Amino acid sequence: MTHVRITAESGIPLMGSLYFGVIDRGTSLLQVRPSCGCNLNCPFCSVDAGPESKTRATSYEVEMEYLLEAVDEIARFKGEGVECHIDSPGEPMMYRHLPELVAALKGIGCVTAVSLQTNGTMLTDISIAALESAGLDRINLSLHALDPDMARMLAGVEWFDIGQVSEAARMVANSRIDLLVAPVYIPGINDAEIPKLIRFAQECGAGKRFPPLGIQKFEHYRYGRSPKGVKAQSWWQFFNRSIRPWEKEHGLRLQLDMERDFGTVRRQFVPLTMAKGDKVTVEIRAPGWIHGEMLGVAKNRVVSVYNCEKESGQVRVKIVSAKHNIYTGQPV
Repeated sequence: MTHVRITAESGIPLMGSLYFGVIDRGTSLLQVRPSCGCNLNCPFCSVDAGPESKTRATSYEVEMEYLLEAVDEIARFKGEGVECHIDSPGEPMMYRHLPELVAALKGIGCVTAVSLQTNGTMLTDISIAALESAGLDRINLSLHALDPDMARMLAGVEWFDIGQVSEAARMVANSRIDLLVAPVYIPGINDAEIPKLIRFAQECGAGKRFPPLGIQKFEHYRYGRSPKGVKAQSWWQFFNRSIRPWEKEHGLRLQLDMERDFGTVRRQFVPLTMAKGDKVTVEIRAPGWIHGEMLGVAKNRVVSVYNCEKESGQVRVKIVSAKHNIYTGQPV
């Protein structure tokens, strides 16, 4: 796998890609993606990440100072009350400078909260203490089962230790960092595990400032993995046949509201620099996330160019998607 380090000198902007940088979805929450490595092989992974990926060709890591400059600029555009959510198409705790990044994000004037998504395998007493000292506000823990065999199967690696991860969750809950348990509900696979996880979140002290649980809906993705025979629910099915019965059973509100529960509000998008259907010339700067893809740059944005045969130079591209300032294109 090719490893690409993204610096100011690389000429690769930090908006436009799903794989790294800053993602703006039109709210006061910014997704901050410093890297994209992963140590698990979850069979339901939406992006086919992990050591046994069949599609991934490249790993990216962003220089911290370059990332901070981008976040600062976008946060100032958004205004007061920004939450920086550190996530990744992988495991963000694999980023080598994570505590330093958290502390620096907390120092940005418009930023009022910093949260982290993690699978928990790299949470230890030392890493939790470092993140606590850095000022991390919340950990969203991707924990999908408590049964050891089921948890190991859903992690896709034999070494996964649910005892270690659940103990780390308790340590987080007992620190100044808030804990939100965030399982993906996979119909027909971990049905019996969700009630256990709800009880675990209640018992371990999750949800001091934020909700204790954020149950996620399984989806099929073009480049992701799906367990055999699993069919994604509609949103109506997810809320009415799953979430509401669990709410009644456990006396706990599980249907979350971003503004009420997290203070996330609608904010103006960073303006698009290209629109769907535009034809632009991109400068190829790096290999893409998947085989057959290259990353180009145009109008201060990254463009993921699919079916690209050129590995350098300029390519004329038609923009096929520009949603949320994430650009994809095809050569023309």
